[in-house]
Amino acid sequence: MSEKVTKDQINRVLWEAADTFRGKIDSSTYKDYILTMLFIKYLSDAYKEHLEEYKERYNGDEQRIQRALSRERFVMDQLSTFDYLYSKRNDAEIGEIINKALEHLENENTGKLRGVFRNIDFNSESILGKAKERNSMLRSLLEDFNKLTLKPSVVGSEDVIGDAYQYMIERFASDAGKKGGEFYTPSMASELLARLVKPQENDRIYDPTCGSGSLLIRVANQVPNKKVAIYGQERNGATHSLALMNMYLHGIDDAKIEWGDTLANPLHLEDGKLMKFQAIVANPPFSLDKWAMGFAGEGTSDSKFKMDASLDPHRRFEWGVAPSSKGDFAFVQHMLYSLAENGRMATILPHGVLFRGSAEGKIRKQIIELNLLDTVIGLPEKLFFGTGIPACILVFKKNRSTKDVMFIDASSEGNFDKGKNQNQLRELDLQKVIETYENKINEDKYSYVASYEEIKENEFNLNIPRYVDTFETEELINLERNREEIKIVKQKIQKVELDMEKFLEELGL
Repeated sequence: MSEKVTKDQINRVLWEAADTFRGKIDSSTYKDYILTMLFIKYLSDAYKEHLEEYKERYNGDEQRIQRALSRERFVMDQLSTFDYLYSKRNDAEIGEIINKALEHLENENTGKLRGVFRNIDFNSESILGKAKERNSMLRSLLEDFNKLTLKPSVVGSEDVIGDAYQYMIERFASDAGKKGGEFYTPSMASELLARLVKPQENDRIYDPTCGSGSLLIRVANQVPNKKVAIYGQERNGATHSLALMNMYLHGIDDAKIEWGDTLANPLHLEDGKLMKFQAIVANPPFSLDKWAMGFAGEGTSDSKFKMDASLDPHRRFEWGVAPSSKGDFAFVQHMLYSLAENGRMATILPHGVLFRGSAEGKIRKQIIELNLLDTVIGLPEKLFFGTGIPACILVFKKNRSTKDVMFIDASSEGNFDKGKNQNQLRELDLQKVIETYENKINEDKYSYVASYEEIKENEFNLNIPRYVDTFETEELINLERNREEIKIVKQKIQKVELDMEKFLEELGL
C-alpha cells in the first residue's frame, strides 16, 4: 500500500509551483492556472486508481470496466488526463493541448463542468507571454505537479485536497494584496459568519458575492455531512470557475454557483421572483462604485445615470436607492429581499454603513423600523486582504420577537491576534463573540443591548461608540507629587555635573 501523502507535502509542492509564475504574472491571475492544474491532477489520479481497480476486478473485460468508470463522479478519457498532458510537456503547442483537454473534460461532464474552464486560457499570449516563455512556464508547471500523487488511497480523506485548495487560495489572497479581497474572506472571519447564521439541515444557503466559494463551504461545514443546498453568484468569470472547482474538491457536487452581476441580474429565481434562503452570508466589495450601471441603457454615461428604484424588476430598492458610488446598502437590500421567513443573514460591511446620512440614512432607518437588524459587531482593523480599515458584521433576522439591537465591539486589543501586516481572529475571540451574541450579554467596554428608543433617540445612527463605551479613563495626574519628583531629578543632575567637573580637574582638563 502506498505511503500517505500529508497536507504539508501537498502544500509545499503547490507553493513551489507558484514560483514558476512569481515575478512574471500577478498572483491574482496565476492562481487560476495552479488551482486548475490541482483540480485536473486530482481528477486524473482518482480516475487512474479506479481504472486499475476495475481492470483487476473485471479481469480486463473492457465493456464492464468502461461501464463502471461511467458511474464515477467525473468521466475522463486518456486525452484529458494529467498523465497525457505531462507526456506532451515539451510539445510546442502545449498551451493549446491543455485547453483542448479541458474542453474535452467539460464535454464529457456537461452536467457538472459545463463552462468551468471557459475563463482560463493556457495558451494566452497576453497573460503568459510569447510561445517560448509560455511553453517554458507550462512545462515547469506540469513537472512540479508530477511530483504529487493524489490518488484517493494515498491522500486519504477527500478533505485533504479541499484543504490544500483552500490553503492555496488563502496564500494567493495574501500575496495578491488588494485584489486578494476580491476572491477570499479570511478563514476565521468566514467561520464567525457561519456560526452567526447557525445553518440547519436542509437549509438553503446563499452568498450573492461568493468569490471562490470558501465562505459558503464554511457554512456548509456547520451541518453534519454538509446536508444543505448551496447557492452562490460571482461576477468575475475566473473566480466563478474557482468556486465550482472548490465545491467539487470539498465533496459538494450539487452547488448552484451562477456567473453574473448579482445586483444587475440576480440569477437564482423561482417563477421569475427572487429565490428565498434560510441562511445568507456575504462579504460584498466595500462601497462598490458604479454599482447601478447594470440598470442603465446602452451608451449611458456614468456621470449622468441616476438609478431609479422602479428600474429594478424585483423591487429591491423601494426603501431607497444607495448612492451610485457606494453599493453597500444595495447588497444589503438584495439579501434582505432574498431572506426567507425566519431566515438569518450575516454580512461584512465597512463602518460607513452605520452612520452615513442621506439615502443610506433613510434605508438604515427603514431596516431598523421593520425590525430586521439584530446585531452590530465591530471587527479589528487590518483583518481583510486589500484594506486596512476596520469593518463590521451586521446580523439580520426575519420575525424577531424584540426590537432591541445588540452591539459588540470586538475591535480592541486583546480581542484578536495582532500581526505585522495583518491581524487575525482566534478561536477564543470567536467564542466570546458568539457567547455574547447568543446570551445577549452586556459587558462593560465590549457589548450592549440597545433598545429601539435609544437608537431612535440617536437618529438611527448605529456608530458603535454611541452604545459601547470604549473610552479608557486615564489616571489623574498628581501635580504636587510630580513637582517633588522633578525637584529630586534636578538635584541628581546637579550632583552629577559637580562630580563631572571634579573628575575633569583631577585629569588636568
